[in-house]
Amino acid sequence: MVNLNDQTWRTLGSTRISTGTKGRKHHYITPTGVFTNSTDRLGYRAEGTKNKHGIMGNGTHGMRVWDFGWQQAAKGWLASREQGPIRLEMHATDPDLLEKRLGHTASAGCIRIPAALNVFLDRHGLLDADYEEKSRTDKRFRALLRKDRVPSPLSGVAVVVIDSSSNLKHAAFTRVHKF
Repeated sequence: MVNLNDQTWRTLGSTRISTGTKGRKHHYITPTGVFTNSTDRLGYRAEGTKNKHGIMGNGTHGMRVWDFGWQQAAKGWLASREQGPIRLEMHATDPDLLEKRLGHTASAGCIRIPAALNVFLDRHGLLDADYEEKSRTDKRFRALLRKDRVPSPLSGVAVVVIDSSSNLKHAAFTRVHKF
Protein backbone atom coordinates (compact mmCIF):
# COMPACT_ATOMS: atom_id res chain seq x y z
CA MET A 1 0.00 0.00 0.00
CA VAL A 2 1.24 3.49 -0.87
CA ASN A 3 1.03 6.27 1.68
CA LEU A 4 0.13 9.28 -0.45
CA ASN A 5 1.21 11.68 2.31
CA ASP A 6 4.73 10.26 2.38
CA GLN A 7 7.13 12.81 0.84
CA THR A 8 10.14 10.47 0.80
CA TRP A 9 11.82 10.21 -2.56
CA ARG A 10 12.18 6.69 -3.90
CA THR A 11 14.50 5.70 -6.71
CA LEU A 12 12.71 3.58 -9.29
CA GLY A 13 15.74 3.41 -11.56
CA SER A 14 18.11 5.60 -13.47
CA THR A 15 19.17 6.18 -17.02
CA ARG A 16 21.18 8.59 -19.11
CA ILE A 17 19.40 11.58 -20.67
CA SER A 18 20.46 14.59 -22.68
CA THR A 19 19.61 18.21 -22.00
CA GLY A 20 20.40 21.56 -23.61
CA THR A 21 23.87 22.30 -24.85
CA LYS A 22 26.08 25.37 -24.80
CA GLY A 23 27.77 26.96 -27.77
CA ARG A 24 25.31 26.12 -30.58
CA LYS A 25 23.12 28.94 -31.87
CA HIS A 26 19.49 28.65 -30.74
CA HIS A 27 20.34 25.93 -28.20
CA TYR A 28 19.19 26.73 -24.68
CA ILE A 29 20.49 25.36 -21.40
CA THR A 30 17.70 23.21 -19.98
CA PRO A 31 16.26 25.01 -16.96
CA THR A 32 16.38 23.36 -13.56
CA GLY A 33 13.35 23.13 -11.31
CA VAL A 34 10.05 21.35 -10.96
CA PHE A 35 7.93 21.20 -14.12
CA THR A 36 4.35 19.93 -14.16
CA ASN A 37 2.42 17.99 -16.74
CA SER A 38 -0.60 20.25 -16.46
CA THR A 39 -3.98 19.68 -18.07
CA ASP A 40 -3.67 23.29 -19.26
CA ARG A 41 -1.49 21.82 -22.03
CA LEU A 42 -2.01 18.67 -24.05
CA GLY A 43 1.11 16.72 -24.96
CA TYR A 44 1.23 14.69 -28.15
CA ARG A 45 2.66 11.61 -29.83
CA ALA A 46 5.61 11.63 -32.20
CA GLU A 47 4.96 11.17 -35.89
CA GLY A 48 8.29 9.40 -36.38
CA THR A 49 9.18 11.63 -39.31
CA LYS A 50 12.78 12.40 -40.16
CA ASN A 51 14.29 15.86 -40.48
CA LYS A 52 16.61 16.98 -43.28
CA HIS A 53 19.48 15.10 -41.57
CA GLY A 54 17.50 11.83 -41.47
CA ILE A 55 16.92 12.03 -37.70
CA MET A 56 13.65 11.32 -35.87
CA GLY A 57 13.95 14.08 -33.29
CA ASN A 58 11.05 12.96 -31.11
CA GLY A 59 11.65 9.25 -31.52
CA THR A 60 9.72 6.65 -33.46
CA HIS A 61 6.05 6.85 -34.36
CA GLY A 62 3.81 6.86 -31.29
CA MET A 63 6.41 7.91 -28.71
CA ARG A 64 4.99 10.25 -26.09
CA VAL A 65 6.00 13.91 -25.95
CA TRP A 66 5.32 15.62 -22.60
CA ASP A 67 4.84 19.39 -22.79
CA PHE A 68 5.85 21.37 -19.71
CA GLY A 69 4.91 24.72 -21.24
CA TRP A 70 6.84 27.92 -21.81
CA GLN A 71 9.83 28.27 -19.50
CA GLN A 72 12.69 30.74 -19.19
CA ALA A 73 16.09 29.30 -20.05
CA ALA A 74 19.62 30.58 -20.58
CA LYS A 75 20.64 31.08 -24.18
CA GLY A 76 23.51 28.61 -24.40
CA TRP A 77 25.14 30.36 -27.35
CA LEU A 78 25.57 33.68 -25.54
CA ALA A 79 28.35 34.25 -23.02
CA SER A 80 25.96 36.50 -21.07
CA ARG A 81 23.50 33.58 -20.67
CA GLU A 82 20.67 35.99 -21.40
CA GLN A 83 17.30 34.37 -20.65
CA GLY A 84 14.69 33.60 -23.24
CA PRO A 85 11.49 31.56 -23.59
CA ILE A 86 11.54 27.90 -24.66
CA ARG A 87 8.82 25.31 -24.91
CA LEU A 88 10.13 22.68 -22.49
CA GLU A 89 9.36 19.16 -23.66
CA MET A 90 10.50 15.69 -22.69
CA HIS A 91 10.62 13.01 -25.37
CA ALA A 92 12.45 10.03 -26.81
CA THR A 93 15.08 10.54 -29.46
CA ASP A 94 16.13 8.71 -32.62
CA PRO A 95 16.83 5.15 -31.40
CA ASP A 96 19.43 4.40 -34.08
CA LEU A 97 21.29 7.69 -34.45
CA LEU A 98 21.01 9.60 -31.16
CA GLU A 99 20.00 7.28 -28.34
CA LYS A 100 23.55 5.92 -27.97
CA ARG A 101 24.69 9.51 -27.40
CA LEU A 102 22.40 10.12 -24.41
CA GLY A 103 24.27 11.20 -21.30
CA HIS A 104 25.78 14.30 -22.92
CA THR A 105 24.35 17.76 -23.40
CA ALA A 106 23.04 17.80 -26.94
CA SER A 107 19.46 19.06 -27.19
CA ALA A 108 18.14 22.50 -28.06
CA GLY A 109 16.81 22.72 -24.49
CA CYS A 110 14.43 19.79 -24.17
CA ILE A 111 14.89 16.66 -22.07
CA ARG A 112 15.76 13.69 -24.30
CA ILE A 113 15.14 10.26 -22.83
CA PRO A 114 15.61 6.68 -24.06
CA ALA A 115 12.68 5.01 -25.81
CA ALA A 116 12.45 2.37 -23.05
CA LEU A 117 11.94 5.07 -20.40
CA ASN A 118 9.44 6.86 -22.62
CA VAL A 119 7.37 3.67 -22.94
CA PHE A 120 7.67 2.92 -19.20
CA LEU A 121 6.51 6.41 -18.13
CA ASP A 122 3.71 6.33 -20.70
CA ARG A 123 2.48 2.79 -19.97
CA HIS A 124 2.38 3.37 -16.20
CA GLY A 125 1.14 6.98 -16.35
CA LEU A 126 3.88 8.15 -14.00
CA LEU A 127 3.39 11.78 -15.06
CA ASP A 128 -0.30 11.50 -15.87
CA ALA A 129 -2.21 11.72 -12.58
CA ASP A 130 -4.09 14.84 -13.71
CA TYR A 131 -4.39 13.63 -17.33
CA GLU A 132 -5.99 10.43 -16.08
CA GLU A 133 -8.63 12.43 -14.21
CA LYS A 134 -9.21 14.79 -17.16
CA SER A 135 -9.56 11.83 -19.57
CA ARG A 136 -12.86 10.93 -17.89
CA THR A 137 -14.49 14.08 -19.27
CA ASP A 138 -12.28 15.17 -22.20
CA LYS A 139 -11.80 12.87 -25.19
CA ARG A 140 -8.58 14.64 -26.23
CA PHE A 141 -6.85 13.41 -23.08
CA ARG A 142 -8.44 9.97 -23.42
CA ALA A 143 -7.10 9.76 -27.01
CA LEU A 144 -3.56 10.68 -25.90
CA LEU A 145 -3.30 8.11 -23.10
CA ARG A 146 -2.28 4.57 -24.08
CA LYS A 147 -5.10 2.07 -24.35
CA ASP A 148 -2.94 -0.61 -22.64
CA ARG A 149 -1.86 1.61 -19.75
CA VAL A 150 -1.83 0.39 -16.18
CA PRO A 151 -1.63 3.56 -14.08
CA SER A 152 0.72 3.25 -11.13
CA PRO A 153 -0.35 4.21 -7.61
CA LEU A 154 2.86 6.30 -7.67
CA SER A 155 1.58 8.44 -10.55
CA GLY A 156 2.26 12.14 -10.23
CA VAL A 157 2.49 15.23 -12.39
CA ALA A 158 6.02 16.59 -12.08
CA VAL A 159 9.51 16.19 -13.47
CA VAL A 160 12.37 17.51 -11.35
CA VAL A 161 15.41 18.73 -13.27
CA ILE A 162 18.61 19.20 -11.27
CA ASP A 163 22.07 20.15 -12.40
CA SER A 164 24.12 17.05 -11.69
CA SER A 165 27.33 18.84 -12.61
CA SER A 166 27.07 20.81 -9.37
CA ASN A 167 27.04 19.41 -5.85
CA LEU A 168 24.74 16.44 -6.42
CA LYS A 169 25.00 15.35 -2.79
CA HIS A 170 22.83 18.29 -1.74
CA ALA A 171 20.60 18.57 -4.81
CA ALA A 172 19.54 14.92 -4.90
CA PHE A 173 17.95 15.02 -1.47
CA THR A 174 15.91 18.19 -1.83
CA ARG A 175 12.24 17.44 -1.17
CA VAL A 176 9.47 18.74 -3.38
CA HIS A 177 5.91 18.99 -2.15
CA LYS A 178 3.19 17.27 -4.17
CA PHE A 179 1.19 19.40 -6.52
